[in-house]
Amino acid sequence: MAKQNPNGNFNIIATTLSGLEEVLAAELEALDMEYIKPGNRVVTCSGNLRQLYEANMWCRTAIRILKPIRNFKARDEKDLYQQVQKTNWSEYLDLEQTFAIDAVVSHSTFEHSLFVAQLTKDAIVDQFRKATGQRPSVDRIRPDIRLNLHMHENMVTLSLDSSGDSLHRRGYRLQTNVAPLNEVLAAGIIGLSGWDRKSTFIDPMCGSGTFMIEAALMAQNIAPGLFRRDPFAFENWKDYDEPLFEMVWKTAEAKERTTPQAQIIGYDIDPDYVEATRTNIANAGLEKIIRIEEADFFKTEAPAESGVLVMNPPYNERIVTEDINDLYKQIGDTLKTNYQGFNAFVFTGNLDAAKSIGLRASRRIPLYNGAIECRLLKYELYKGSRREKES
Repeated sequence: MAKQNPNGNFNIIATTLSGLEEVLAAELEALDMEYIKPGNRVVTCSGNLRQLYEANMWCRTAIRILKPIRNFKARDEKDLYQQVQKTNWSEYLDLEQTFAIDAVVSHSTFEHSLFVAQLTKDAIVDQFRKATGQRPSVDRIRPDIRLNLHMHENMVTLSLDSSGDSLHRRGYRLQTNVAPLNEVLAAGIIGLSGWDRKSTFIDPMCGSGTFMIEAALMAQNIAPGLFRRDPFAFENWKDYDEPLFEMVWKTAEAKERTTPQAQIIGYDIDPDYVEATRTNIANAGLEKIIRIEEADFFKTEAPAESGVLVMNPPYNERIVTEDINDLYKQIGDTLKTNYQGFNAFVFTGNLDAAKSIGLRASRRIPLYNGAIECRLLKYELYKGSRREKES
């Protein structure tokens, strides 16, 4: 495939988690993408090669950045096979390169994504075998070229996956607790909180520290892609522009703010979690930015007049506590008494227990933590009574 004009625009699809589409759209807007359109767990846009590299470096709430290469309708198995063969795969893939296909199928006459992936793979290798007598190999774990097939109501989009390993795997988190929060979800929750990246940020039940680290990366303007341990998939593409990516990387490094921009504090009552968090903070090089203490949240007091507090208390799913309702009642009491002036965000998958918080939520945002249906609940903790505030 000939080297592309790095300034030539093409369609881009960024995938994300349900509920984070608007946050991701804002991130793509910050990269000067055009024609940005949020969908269901995806945001489509238009950009050039540099912006595709930048999206992988900078997007905190993207899981994968895809470059569509073909759209078609597949009525049946034969049709799918023939349509896939209409692409000249030697433009994207060499014989010695390995490849893999991630297929997602919904509301189609095809029922199984694995079957669709297998049929697509057959069409590709048969094309090579017919042309050269040889075929490229499949490697499902660490392929050189990763393809994405999305089929909805028999409409197929075939894309090159520019990311490779999911972008939520930042690379800084070596220590996790029993129920670690996905980094993309953590960044998305902070985005939904409206935190200004300057005011005090607190996670009072910090677990392995993901909220605090993601907040610190935002405040210090550190691109999450800088922690990446494995190459991005686009580095194996035929049109890979190494000097262009080097420029994107060096520009990202230069944009980091080294002096602390915000007070970022975390507490946890479990010394093992505090130790794990310290390790992760050190891996991210943020020891001078984040403060972590072993402390019981219910005995803490706000370290500032105002700020944002974000927490992910146990749901009684993976971490089980004896009296979940009492725990949530204590959370509400502590917020009301000790954190006046803050905006508090409680992310939970236990909607019954959340009722015990006893405060009125000003926002209830539906999200998922894996397969668990959750809510991000916003509590505006006014100083004095709300009536005084409004009078």
